[in-house]
Amino acid sequence: MQMPVTVLNTNTKRETGKKAQFANIAAAKAVADIIRTTLGPRSMLKMLLDPNGGIVLTNDGHAILREIDVSHPAAKSMIQLSRTQDEEVGDGTTSVIILAGEMLHMAEPFLEKNIHPTVIVRGFAKALEDSVKIIDELAFPIDTNDRKHMLNVVNSCIGTKFTHRFGTLMAELALDAVGTVTINHGDHKEIDIKNYAKVEKIPGGQIEDCRVLKGVMFNKDVVVPGRMRRRIENPRILLLDCPLEYKKGENQTNVELSKEEDWAALLKQEEEQIQRQCEHILAFKPDVVITEKGLSDLAAHYLTKAGVSAIRRLRKTDNNRIARACGATIVNRTDEIKESDIGTGAGLFEVVKIGDEYFTFIVDCKSPKACTVLLRGASKDILNEVERNLTDAMGVARNICLDPRLVPGGGACEMAVSHGLAMRAATVEGVESWPYKAVGVAMEVIPRTLAQNCGANVIRTLTKLRAKHAESTACCWGIDGESGEVKDMKELGVWEPYQVKAQTIKTAVESAQMLLRIDDIVSGLSKKDKGSGPRGGAPEVEDHDNVDSERMLAE
Repeated sequence: MQMPVTVLNTNTKRETGKKAQFANIAAAKAVADIIRTTLGPRSMLKMLLDPNGGIVLTNDGHAILREIDVSHPAAKSMIQLSRTQDEEVGDGTTSVIILAGEMLHMAEPFLEKNIHPTVIVRGFAKALEDSVKIIDELAFPIDTNDRKHMLNVVNSCIGTKFTHRFGTLMAELALDAVGTVTINHGDHKEIDIKNYAKVEKIPGGQIEDCRVLKGVMFNKDVVVPGRMRRRIENPRILLLDCPLEYKKGENQTNVELSKEEDWAALLKQEEEQIQRQCEHILAFKPDVVITEKGLSDLAAHYLTKAGVSAIRRLRKTDNNRIARACGATIVNRTDEIKESDIGTGAGLFEVVKIGDEYFTFIVDCKSPKACTVLLRGASKDILNEVERNLTDAMGVARNICLDPRLVPGGGACEMAVSHGLAMRAATVEGVESWPYKAVGVAMEVIPRTLAQNCGANVIRTLTKLRAKHAESTACCWGIDGESGEVKDMKELGVWEPYQVKAQTIKTAVESAQMLLRIDDIVSGLSKKDKGSGPRGGAPEVEDHDNVDSERMLAE
């Protein structure tokens, strides 16, 4: 009858075994249910209010989940999935969450029958292996130089988005941007759209005015308006990342002066240093000088006298883009400038006033390996949504250029995997065959959701689709996202990049495996967090039978 030994802190909340597993499944289902209606061309938009009072209007799965504040650890890991998908391939963020949620939902009955999670996970792993093989069989190559075919593919991937109503505009912008920043290294391609394809949004104008510039643009004006030229053809551009002003002492600098003349000498020394810097620059006869740091009035005076336009305090990322576009090299010290550092690849330097602000254009570059996509639109909300859609489109175009293989869209690929796994399930022995089959059934969630969002008769449509896939093996029949009818995706021209589809299925199955392996959730509150509301740890979850999925998510 000795006293019980307390190991954990009394504030620690703990859920173990079945309770933890069912809580995780409920949380994952709740996250999947939030964005279920945003899949497909007939998808709904979500309006989200952020803490600062701003609104976000979107049907992009990643953008929605990014704004939602959840407290349950399993729900957090689901949201992390969409971020991984977005960073890795840039598309399929909604599909991956819906698939992962469905996988966990299919695992629930097995847990109730006391099948060990390790057995379920093994079945899932085998199913994933076979799924990838089935997708490999369905995939076929595409010629990336065939612009019409590429437009079709990118269009079918962003056909579910808000900008679909503007025809092929977004797909064309995406292809132009990706084509511009592609660098061929012989055996491999380098396509860095994050750093070298900048999207600039300017409210006003029409969506049709959006275009990809053959060069870069940024929100800056010349240092001395009125006296410096705002338009120069075939400019010689010099890029600096050092200040053109007197360098201040590194630490606290004390100077003792005994005579009044010394003060004047000190000031003269400062002026002479700036003059020397400007002489180094002017020796190379540049037309435009751009620096990332400050530029003093005296330096501006010397440059203006020599007829040179100057821009100061530019972002590092913008400076890198200009360097790539016009063939310049960013110089660190003015006395180290060489002729080869001057950029001569640009055709036009121009500062234009759009609305109330001045924008600098460095365009008509000979072979720009960096570009700016200029977006125009009625309001900030529309522009933000167009930017999200364009980022997805550029991700898709990049994926096809890196791995030029396609698979049929519209749920045809998932249905083929589902049918293939059902056929191969007989070869799997023992209890593992149940979770193996369950993965196949879970795959049907994509065509089912597409049909649901169209308002079609789901049971009848899915039965028809299953029959089509049962007739032939490499079948391309799927759901037409516009009408909800069963159609051949080859004729409809709905394709998806192989990379996106493979990544979606891998991420979904692997995350479901990971969440099923959790049998203990310990959320310890440290002293300073005591009583700090729901953020302290995972909320207490009641018996899984009456878990309200909405309660799993912070309001």
